[in-house]
Amino acid sequence: MKIELKDITVKELAEGYEDKAEGGVCGYGGKLDIRPAYQREFIYKDKQREAVIDTITKDFPLNVMYWSVKGDGTYEMIDGQQRTISICQYIQGDFAFMFKYFHNLNADEKKQILDYKLKIYFCSGTDAERLQWFRTINIAGEKLYEQELLNAVYSGSWVTDAKRYFSKTNCAAHSIGSDYLNGSAIRQDYLATAIDWHSKGGIEKYMAIHQHDPTAIELWNYFQSVMSWVTATFTTKRKFMKGVAWGELYNEYGKKKYDPKAIEAETAKLIADDDVEKKSGIYPYILTRDEKYLSIRAFSDSIKQKVYEKQKGKCKVCKKVFKIEEMEGDHITPWHEGGKTIESNCQMLCKDDNRRKSGK
Repeated sequence: MKIELKDITVKELAEGYEDKAEGGVCGYGGKLDIRPAYQREFIYKDKQREAVIDTITKDFPLNVMYWSVKGDGTYEMIDGQQRTISICQYIQGDFAFMFKYFHNLNADEKKQILDYKLKIYFCSGTDAERLQWFRTINIAGEKLYEQELLNAVYSGSWVTDAKRYFSKTNCAAHSIGSDYLNGSAIRQDYLATAIDWHSKGGIEKYMAIHQHDPTAIELWNYFQSVMSWVTATFTTKRKFMKGVAWGELYNEYGKKKYDPKAIEAETAKLIADDDVEKKSGIYPYILTRDEKYLSIRAFSDSIKQKVYEKQKGKCKVCKKVFKIEEMEGDHITPWHEGGKTIESNCQMLCKDDNRRKSGK
């Protein structure tokens, strides 16, 4: 890996700056790709970009940036996109600093900014070396998420097209999936989730296989199928539907037939059940019938102590005496048969007998 430190002036950086409608951003006379396919959209807030300009006007040192040297003599931004765009936006008059736009400054003030020298590391080497360097420098500023790092490794036609569907503000995936997915499109959460679902956890392998595919239409079609299945099966949108592993459920149960009206009636009933502590678990429970998803309310320490005293410390099954910490509260009538988590439905069992009962 070859790394060379150079001084680049703001004037040189901002020359030929262009933020294209389709998402590409270039500068440095058109030779610098400021926003490669794997990079996020501009996320700096006003105070952050103003802090960059304040640093430059005071001639304070700005954190070093990193460019990757490409084989054709052009460059790709590795680290420093947010600072670079802030500088170029100010120079072209997109925002004011201290109530003055760049074109309103005196000649000497303009010269001071344009002559300001930025410290740039030019990095060249193999893809593997480039990735390692990328991971190493990902320790300051607006950190990249794991999916953004993977986008860097497997950048190409597939990532570029996938970002069109999953990674833009108000992108197509956001339009149909924002009620069901956690995270942010521009931080690659939607893309990571879709790949994870479709690849069944093999995100990196999937991206390696499809890196040079011309489009990401296969992933997009899959994602649409998942969302269509969710909205058709669980017909009422609720806030705790966000973050459910919908793709995993679709992969397993998407081809089975269900009655949406019956599902909605059961969902409403479970929501009203105070013993169901994890409402988001209702959806996987309805499909799997595994109570672990619901986090059924456990008996309180007070109830267990009362029942333990009534039983004189004896397990209801084996009749042996145990310390209370060696026993567990058990529903006499199971929750799924209508039993409630109340004192009259509690019995204390030793851990072994409770496990055996639970395993039946």
